[in-house]
Amino acid sequence: MNKEKASRLIDAAMGRSLCDLVIRNAEVVDVCNKNSFKADVYVKDGMIAGFDGDRKAKEEIDAKGKFLLPGLIDAHCHIESSHLSPSEFSDAVIPCGTTTVIADPHEICNVTGLDGMKYMLDASEDIPLSVFLMFPSCVPATPFEHAGAILNKDEIEKFIDNPRVLGLGEMMNYPGVASCDETVMDKLECAYKRGKNIDGHAPSIKGPALDGYRAAGITTDHECETPEELTDKVRKGMYVMLREGTACKNVLQLLPGVTEGNSSRILFCTDDRQPQSIVEEGHVNYGISLAIQHGLNPYTAVSMATLNAAICYGLKDRGIIAPGYRADFILTSTLNEGIKPDEVFILGKKVAEKGKILAKAKHTEPLNVSGKMDVKDFSATKLSFRPGSDHVRIIDIIPGGVVTGNGEGWIKRDENGEWIHEDDKDILKLAVVERHHGTGNVGVGLIRGYGMKHGAVATSIAHDSHNIIVIGDNDSDMVAAVRKLIETGGGITMFKDGKELGTHVLEIAGLMTDQPLEEVTDCLRKMHQTADKELKVNSKIDPFMTLCFMALPVIPSLKLTDCGLFDVDAFSFTETAIKE
Repeated sequence: MNKEKASRLIDAAMGRSLCDLVIRNAEVVDVCNKNSFKADVYVKDGMIAGFDGDRKAKEEIDAKGKFLLPGLIDAHCHIESSHLSPSEFSDAVIPCGTTTVIADPHEICNVTGLDGMKYMLDASEDIPLSVFLMFPSCVPATPFEHAGAILNKDEIEKFIDNPRVLGLGEMMNYPGVASCDETVMDKLECAYKRGKNIDGHAPSIKGPALDGYRAAGITTDHECETPEELTDKVRKGMYVMLREGTACKNVLQLLPGVTEGNSSRILFCTDDRQPQSIVEEGHVNYGISLAIQHGLNPYTAVSMATLNAAICYGLKDRGIIAPGYRADFILTSTLNEGIKPDEVFILGKKVAEKGKILAKAKHTEPLNVSGKMDVKDFSATKLSFRPGSDHVRIIDIIPGGVVTGNGEGWIKRDENGEWIHEDDKDILKLAVVERHHGTGNVGVGLIRGYGMKHGAVATSIAHDSHNIIVIGDNDSDMVAAVRKLIETGGGITMFKDGKELGTHVLEIAGLMTDQPLEEVTDCLRKMHQTADKELKVNSKIDPFMTLCFMALPVIPSLKLTDCGLFDVDAFSFTETAIKE
């Protein structure tokens, strides 16, 4: 805002000049008083001019009694998890009512470093969706794996003053915070000096440990597991996010902890949401609708997804339908049953209608972030697995999330000590292949609960360092799958009996593609069907997204990195073999 624009807006508000648009006969959702009122809403220069009095406008739209509410704000997401470029992501989520996102680009930065940060800023600069970024605080997430870059204080300083960079992304290095590690504290200092937010990532942290974590100035958390944990974190001054992603879902799990008393500290986010979930269910509006359908007051829900997020991140120009705020809003016929936008407006311009974007967002070429695949000397011998005992540790998949069990089991080995797959046991081989620096590292372990029969699945999406992760019951299919990803520059692929069953190419850092939403969704839908029909993957899990998180050594309890099997609870490597 400047004085010239303010003067024009004041004149329009006072009725001294013509407004650009009026939405007549609307049921306006008041997120401050948590109710609604009937009014005509006037717009000038992309801002709300008011709703009292009778003014003239260049354009009139009759809302016919529909609810008019602020554009939704996704408080924490990774655009990369949609597999879409920022422009395609914008086209996908705006029809769902999302007009602003707080995005953490740590996925692409883990692969391409500052080139990834620059690409995400450039590619989201001139699109309808408002994209604000949090500079990744943990690249790599831990020192126990190889990522494509290391981003510390000096790298943060190059971007933190950008007005679209709101602070530091999720601080996953809890031990580093707790011990006042100098490198971690230097990163935090970058935010301290500027009064910017620091996002959290603190599953199951409580008591004095949580006191110390919050004392570091960490503002938010999206990793709560119980209503009691939500209450505790709110009590200690944090904002807690209700998350509804594709694999990680906790809206219904945490909803019993949300009250009118603490609702001002609760936000909604998607974190990681795949394109087919967006197309078939929605974006942040899906999580909001779930909450409303399960008893949350709809006005409270809308306030959490708009006003609360705007306050948390200091976005003073949005989140409310009131004079002087951005004219980002939704018209919807429903509210008590959930939110399904009929029309979406950004800066007073209609941008989506009946679930469809009206004009494609501007595309930006993905410079310096494609073809990132440096794998050294990969062959079947790298998958050799001799655990040294028949009694072994096994990563146990727990459906519905990314937390895994620290399981045990008994296996068979041949005369050379090599693991033998048994068809009657749901135990598969898992491998993580380093792809950034040509180290030749391959970590190998065992996993249970995936359910696959006769084949292999591999992907270059493996949170957070995004090495290649591959699962299978035989080495030949696993090798073929890894080699396919090396050839294509990344993506997701499936093999069975030496035959390629399907490949989804992700040419941007092995994480995203420039392909249109419709093509991406169609490809993934077919691959999901194949994973179900041909590979018999457990129907209770997402075959690709679940696999993506099996290399994440900051989420309990047992994970695999390119350096080996990692016990997250002990925060150290462990042996697969259990010594008797």
